[in-house]
Formats: sequence, C-alpha cells, structure tokens
Amino acid sequence: MSPRVRTYHDHYIPLVFAHIGIGIVLYAFEPLSKIYFFVLLGYFMFRIILSPASKKAQQVFLACAYFAGAEVLLRMTDGAIAYEASKYLVILFMLIGMFFKGVNGKGYPYFLYLILLVPSILVASSTLSFFANFRTNIAFVLSGPVCLGIAALFCYNRMVTNRQVLDIIMCLALPSISMTTYLFLYNPSIKDTLSGTASNAAASGGFGPNQVATALGLGMFAMVVRLFLKSPNLFLKILNIVILGAMTFRAIVTFSRGGVFAAVIVIAAFLGSLFYRSSHKMKNQIVISFLLLGLTLMVSWVVSSSQTHGLIDKRYANENAQGIKKGDITTGRIDLFMEEIDGFLSSPFLGIGASRVKDIRVETSGTSLPSHNEIGRLLSEHGLLGIIIIMILIIKPIGYRTGNKRNYFFYAFLAFWFATINHSGMRIAAPGLLYAFALLNVVPEGYYLKTIRKSGTNRKLK
Repeated sequence: MSPRVRTYHDHYIPLVFAHIGIGIVLYAFEPLSKIYFFVLLGYFMFRIILSPASKKAQQVFLACAYFAGAEVLLRMTDGAIAYEASKYLVILFMLIGMFFKGVNGKGYPYFLYLILLVPSILVASSTLSFFANFRTNIAFVLSGPVCLGIAALFCYNRMVTNRQVLDIIMCLALPSISMTTYLFLYNPSIKDTLSGTASNAAASGGFGPNQVATALGLGMFAMVVRLFLKSPNLFLKILNIVILGAMTFRAIVTFSRGGVFAAVIVIAAFLGSLFYRSSHKMKNQIVISFLLLGLTLMVSWVVSSSQTHGLIDKRYANENAQGIKKGDITTGRIDLFMEEIDGFLSSPFLGIGASRVKDIRVETSGTSLPSHNEIGRLLSEHGLLGIIIIMILIIKPIGYRTGNKRNYFFYAFLAFWFATINHSGMRIAAPGLLYAFALLNVVPEGYYLKTIRKSGTNRKLK
C-alpha cells in the first residue's frame, strides 16, 4: 500500500518563492515583521471563520501549523505581539475549532491532563520568590503544556486525508524557508563569526541557537516529506534538495546539536514508517530518493565543516576548539535535570510549583536558566501529578495507535515531540502541536468525502 495521494495543485512553487521573498524583506526592513504577523493573523482568522463546516477543522490545522513554523522567525525579528504569541494563537485557533466542531469524548484524558496542571499554579503562588513576576513565569512554563492539551483535545480522532496532512506539513515548511533565507542574509560568512565550539548566536540570526536549530530541524523534516511524497518531477526534486541542503547547513552551523539530532530521529521515524507500509514499486522509488537525501546531507556536512574550519566536527565529537574531549556531552543539561529531581524529592506530592525550578536557580546561583527537559520539569514542579501527566502523554497515543495505524506520520510527529522536550523543553509551540497531529485519524479521501456529504445531508434533514 502506498501513502501517495492523488496529484493536485497546492501552489507549492509560488509559495516557496514568496517565502524566500518574505525572508529578504524581513532582513531588509525588520519592522515589517509586525505587519507580516498581523496579515497572517487576519488571513487565517478570515479563512477559519468563513470556511464551510466541512473545511473548518483543516483551516484550523493550517493556521496552527503555519504559526508554529513561524514562531522562532517572528521572535528573532520581533514580529509577534508577545513572546509566547504563537502558543496563544494555537490555543485560540483550536478553541475556535472546538466551538464549531466539538471534541471527541474519547479524548477525555487530555481534559484530565489540563486539570492536573492547575495545582502547580496554586503551589507557585506560595513558593515563588517575592521578586519573581508571577504571571510571566507561569505563562513561560505552562503555555506549552496547555497548548499541547488543547490541541490534543481538538485533534483526537479528527478525520483528515493524506492530502490534508501534506498541506499541514507544507505550512510547517514555508516559514522555515523564510528563516533560512533570513539567516543567509544576516550571516553570509560563517567564518567571520567563529568563536569556538559553543552554540553560535551570531550564526543563528542573533537569536537563541537552540530554538533556531529546532525550528530548522522541523523544516528539514518537512522538506524530506516533500522530497519523498511530493516531488513527482526532476525540477521539484532539485528544488526540494536545494532547500533541504540550505536548511541543513544553517541548522548545523548554529552549533546547537539538539535540533539537528531531533531532525535525524524524526526523519528516520518517517522513512521507516514509509518504507514499511509502501508497495514494492514505491520502495524502489524510496531508495532512489533516499540516495539523493544521503548525498544532500553529506554535502551539507562537508560544506559546514569547511566553513567552520573543522570546528563543527569537534563540536559533534564533544571536543573544544583545541580538540580536548569535554566531560559532559549534554552541556550541563544532566546537572539541570538532577536539580529538578532534587526538587521532586523535596516535594513529591504536589511538587514545588510552576516555574519554581528557575526561581531556585536565581536564588542559589544568580542564573535564570529555565528547564531544558520537560520530563524533569514535570516531576519537580508537579510532583506525583507530573508522573500521571507523563503517563497520559505516553500511554494515550500508543493506545490510540493500536486501533488506528493509517497515519504514516504518527511516529515522526511523536518522535519530534519527545526528542524536542528532552533538549529544549516546550519553549516553542511545535512539539506540542505535532504531538496533537499524531492523534489525527487519517482516512482514505473517498471515505472522507462520503462522510462529509453524509453529515451535510443529516444537517439538512434536521
């Protein structure tokens, strides 16, 4: 069985060049980023509100995917009205979707999950230090988990077709194309910004390398999907390979390994599912595309190594600029995780309160390092409730998968969530949103159209 969908026109090529243009415009005049944000907001709100009932859910998914893909670009260009704006918008779009389309009753564990987040706020009201900004700190650590919960509630068992999923993935990719363009213009010469093997903000658009690498890793996955499933001719294959190569290069030279490793894991999960479920003829085509992918990644690495004078090789070998092996491959993340476990042990029932981990670090060491591991944060700040939350997040999608195996992207979406929360927490909306997309019910297009027509007929009869 093949996951390919019937050929259709999705305006991909003009959209690609339009987003290259957006990257150029944002670099040339950064204040236009706010206009970009509001135009996007108005456009997607218009599409969601005015679309017919049969298309409303898909418009919600497209809006959420685009803003999740654009989140880091909007942050680095100061385009959003708030730092967490993309998460808030994903929540808003999903709530609008719920208003019009409702939710599936079998997704109730995610409602329980949202309720279990509340006690940490009450605990934080008494544990956070006097100088901590209560609203800002709570929003920083809980906006991601709430975004995941609301999205999972709306997406659970929601019917979509393979074609619609590919459109969603395209919306994830397009902002990454703009970001890649922006980064090449912002920092055309990597050699001029080299300062060792640590994460390089100058090569990351002047923004956090961890977030930039994660966003580019998401774009890499989306472009691999386009290469394997939506490149029917030589021109599209070349175009997608060039874009993928450029994204991979920019992700590597951020010197932030987490986003690149996450991309490799997600791409492997996708290709494994694709190869396993494909027909013999499709497998031959996959092998050819895989060879092109391998060549692209190899060239990107060679160019990256050359541009960084071999420093990137030392970075991934866990060595400093002098070639001396570093003691901790996680760059301090293990220490942060152990601090979070200490927090759990000190208050195992209700936890130490939302954002209290970061607050403790300010008090003890003067550094305001946030959690890099969502599992550790859930344990320390939510206690026993955090264990229940983790169990819901892991067991529910696996249970859903046993009865619905048609989503070729299930393992890839879930892998992105799990890989990202273990190196970057939930700083961005993408991991929570892709987790929710893993819960979509992918059905054949004929069955989908038949169901839509039937539901429309029933409404008319009523």
